[in-house]
Amino acid sequence: MEADRPSDCPPCFNCMLPVFQCAQYATCNKYNGKCSCPAGFGGEDCSQPVCGSLADGTERLPRTEKYCNCDEGWEGINCNVCKTDQSCDTLMPEGKGGVCYKQAAVVNENYQMCDVTNRKILDQLKEQKPQVTFSCNAKDETCNFQFWVDQVESFYCGLDTCSWSAKNEYDRNSTSYKCENIKCQCIPGRMLCGEEGSIDIGDFLDQSIKGPASFSSLSTEGGSSRDGSKFEEPAMNNLIKSVFGDESITLRCNSGECLYHTEVPGYQRPVKDINTPLIAGVIAGCALFVVGVILLVWYLSRRSYNKYGPVHLSDDSDDETAKLMADHKPASLQFENVSYHLNGKQILSGVQGVAQPGQLMAIMGASGAGKTTFLDILARKNKRGVVEGNFYVNGEKIIDSEYRSVVGFVDQDDTMLPTLTVHETILTSALLRLPRDMGLSAKEQRVFEVEKQLGISHIKDQLIGSEEGNGRGISGGEKRRVGIACELVTSPRILFLDEPTSGLDAYNAFNVVECLVTLAKNYNRTVIFTIHQPRSNIVALFDHLVLLASGRAVYSGPFSACQNYFDHVGYSCPPGFNIADYLVDLTMHASTVHTASDEITPTRFEPTSGSLLTANSSVRAVKSIASASNMSMDNSSYGSQSEFMGRPKSKRKQSLKQQQDRRLYTRIKSNGGETPPTPRADDEVPNLDNNLESTQQWLKLSKQQGQVPLQILDDPHQLPPAASGTGTDLDILVSSYASSDVASMIHDDITASVHSATAANGLANGEQNGSHTKGSIRSYRRVGWIGQFMILSKRTWRNLYRNPMLMLTHYAIAILLAVLSGFLFYGLTDDIKGFQNRLGLFFFILALFGFSTLTSLTVFSSERLLFVRERANGYYSPITYFAAKVIFDIVPLRLIPPIIMGAIVYPMVGLVPAWPEFLKFILILVLFNLAAAAICLFIGIVFKDGGVANLIGSLVMLFSLLFAGLLLNHDAIPKPALWLQSLSIFHYGFEGLAVNEVTYLTLIEYKFGLDIEVPGASILSAFGFDALALWSDVVGLAIFSAAFIVIAYVAMHLLLVEKR
Repeated sequence: MEADRPSDCPPCFNCMLPVFQCAQYATCNKYNGKCSCPAGFGGEDCSQPVCGSLADGTERLPRTEKYCNCDEGWEGINCNVCKTDQSCDTLMPEGKGGVCYKQAAVVNENYQMCDVTNRKILDQLKEQKPQVTFSCNAKDETCNFQFWVDQVESFYCGLDTCSWSAKNEYDRNSTSYKCENIKCQCIPGRMLCGEEGSIDIGDFLDQSIKGPASFSSLSTEGGSSRDGSKFEEPAMNNLIKSVFGDESITLRCNSGECLYHTEVPGYQRPVKDINTPLIAGVIAGCALFVVGVILLVWYLSRRSYNKYGPVHLSDDSDDETAKLMADHKPASLQFENVSYHLNGKQILSGVQGVAQPGQLMAIMGASGAGKTTFLDILARKNKRGVVEGNFYVNGEKIIDSEYRSVVGFVDQDDTMLPTLTVHETILTSALLRLPRDMGLSAKEQRVFEVEKQLGISHIKDQLIGSEEGNGRGISGGEKRRVGIACELVTSPRILFLDEPTSGLDAYNAFNVVECLVTLAKNYNRTVIFTIHQPRSNIVALFDHLVLLASGRAVYSGPFSACQNYFDHVGYSCPPGFNIADYLVDLTMHASTVHTASDEITPTRFEPTSGSLLTANSSVRAVKSIASASNMSMDNSSYGSQSEFMGRPKSKRKQSLKQQQDRRLYTRIKSNGGETPPTPRADDEVPNLDNNLESTQQWLKLSKQQGQVPLQILDDPHQLPPAASGTGTDLDILVSSYASSDVASMIHDDITASVHSATAANGLANGEQNGSHTKGSIRSYRRVGWIGQFMILSKRTWRNLYRNPMLMLTHYAIAILLAVLSGFLFYGLTDDIKGFQNRLGLFFFILALFGFSTLTSLTVFSSERLLFVRERANGYYSPITYFAAKVIFDIVPLRLIPPIIMGAIVYPMVGLVPAWPEFLKFILILVLFNLAAAAICLFIGIVFKDGGVANLIGSLVMLFSLLFAGLLLNHDAIPKPALWLQSLSIFHYGFEGLAVNEVTYLTLIEYKFGLDIEVPGASILSAFGFDALALWSDVVGLAIFSAAFIVIAYVAMHLLLVEKR
């Protein structure tokens, strides 16, 4: 190749050859033979200045004209000196944040453009302007010095082992560079280096300039003659002194270095000012608030419940009571052909009866006879099965809503708030259900009267209590009377009671029934109740009896005709027996299979004449029959035990109980096969003493010779096998009643009432109207929705402060965890670690409140049965109860805890110290808490079982937590499942808190060897958050809160309905 080169072609530049050298002491690249030029120089040997700016990097072009046209924001012979901060942005890693540092001290690589100010040098060069460029590299500890004449380089120097210092005082700034070694070299043919007409200092520079050298600058406030820069080196100073008469080369320089603004000397990362007094004050204030709540609860719970005192009645109270009685319209209840089917099984069939005002109707029967079911049907409770039959009130068919407004119902199981007193429980019923225009004093007087009638006035200030609560409270019998009082206080037209004497002793049971008699007689009310095993003095108070067996009517009619009726059909109640016990036992034994041989005829022990004793044992006290356990048995008649057990069952004799039951409950048939004569009434018994012997002879159970005794059961609870026969005694009892005069009389009464009502309503010839009548039986106006809400709110507040542990636990946890969180996240920094800690704090707070709202599952579960029964009894509208419960759950448990926690955490961790951001922070916490509580409230209503509700609630919270945005990035969610994130309340809350805190925050990230400031919005977008979604998240939480509260109410309205 060398031989083929033309003669006029110069040799190629190769800095690896001794003939070629790199100017500016640039290094030679041994791989390509090219010079690695310093910034601002180009060409093959780095002797040519380049233009543009430092931002162009290695793409800068050598100068082609006399002077460079620098890019905007740059200056200097080779455009290395910056003038503005914007010009430095392109050199920054993120494209922004650059600062043009104008001080002379080097940080990374400093460039200075200086004008020579030595007078003699200026005079010597005349119009040719002498200039100097000076640059230093902090990493290599090297500097470069170039001397220019009319922007043409004359000589250059390289300095190494350099150090520098900067001193900033209040009125002056000074910088100083000191380099141990220096070497300089002329550019041949240039000014001062052999150019025609100038001196040549090349040898001097090469041989004499050795160092050390210094470059110093001074700038004073207001300016002085000493301001400026100077370059000093011993040999150079001697030259300047001998030739130009100055001590050194003096300069006036402009410095410029592009730095990231965090690198500027004197810059310090802002340290957050944690307001410790504010934090202490907030914590103390929250603690005092909780202490105040505790003291308030203690005061309210410790003060005497007897705060009512004497009731001062106005003159109008008696008038209001009289008006209540005057407006009362007696209601008689007629029913016929009542049947009930459930799941294809007939529970009731063919029951009829009439309940008159001023009378007591008792419904009796053995367990499982259908008493409670029948009572529910009469009260028109919602039943799961199919109800058939005709029901009339004063001969008219009344719509259910009007009917339920004038009746009262007392359940067998008492359900009351354990935190209320007896008086408060009854007064609440009175305030909600008595007439709206009835005064408070009259209502309270009515409550006191009922308490006195039922014998509970002495316990009116005691808490109801419960086994699970703080105390047992009143007894079961007293609780039963309180439940009855809640209905009696309203004086309903028809009162239904399901076993009102259950759980009461004999004395209090009689008092309860006597109170019912007073209500019926004095206030002309209709009372219907079921009762089990009443004592004789209670039985004597009955006016009407309905006797059921296996859902069929054995008897329904006046109680005064009851005993004569059963005597007439062959089932006589023996003297000394409680007629109620006898009839219930009769219905039990009547279900056994009936055969012809079961009917017995009178023996010599049994009277057969018309003088059969029928004295009512419910009124007269006679000696009851001895029980089987009390009667002596002759063991010798049965042989030894081994002989008895070895005897076949068919040979065993009848037990004493079997013999007694056979005598008592077997239908008596006369010798002539005719039905026994109608028994005499009590006044027809001539002499009871004369018949004493005959009345007690039946007690002696003689052995019947020639008969095979019934087998004795090994298990007394196992009934003997049914024998073949003609049916059961129950069939006989039912058919006997259906064809009796009593049944005909009841039917006639019903028909007459219906005809009378239809005639009164204007229907010709008493034509019956099959449709229900509306408006014929109206109740008085009760308190409105606002009044109901106020009464229920007061009751709910009492329940809350008398059972304050849940509320106080919420407050205590909020304060403790707020202080703990503030301690762990104290003083968050504005860097990536601080950003991570912020997200962790927000995630923890939301998780805490999200799972703590699971307590909302019990808002309705603990009072579910109470609400269902009170709603069925017409205490209030469901929406007023729901509003009272929700408000007193939201305010103390869902509103105050997040405010307490936010007020403590926010200043402790050092979140954005601005009121708008703080208020938005609290708003998001409160709305999130409300949304989570509303969801749990809905779950608690839908799922009756507490364990299932807890499981579902936890799963819903975990599912929502998964899509919050911390565990699963938004961009990583599969598109088909992306819509699930819109269902996550944690996503709305988490994104809202993050955006509120980080959007306008500048975070420091150490990158590319720099502390780079990164806008918070860019990091939010990396996490999949929308920096503009703050208010949309707030609206989303508000929608979730409102929507689930409405859905929860709809669920309560539709699902929490009494179904019996």
